[in-house]
Amino acid sequence: MFYEILQFLIALLVIIIALKIIFKYGGTILKILGYLLGGWILLFIANLIPGIFIPINLLTVVISGFGGVPGVLLLILLSLIA
Repeated sequence: MFYEILQFLIALLVIIIALKIIFKYGGTILKILGYLLGGWILLFIANLIPGIFIPINLLTVVISGFGGVPGVLLLILLSLIA
């Protein structure tokens, strides 16, 4: 009985801390998710071009998301070289 109450209190504490972090850094997290979504869309469009295949994984999405169009052009150039 004591351990169940202790587990509940620890879980409640973890949830409260997570919610504080989300509310404090929520705008930044949403910006990062927006960049990653934009990178994913750019990679999808680049893969529609015949002869170019860039695997969509975490690394390429991060490069294209934060690099934007120059990042996607770099990935296209690297895929054509390899």
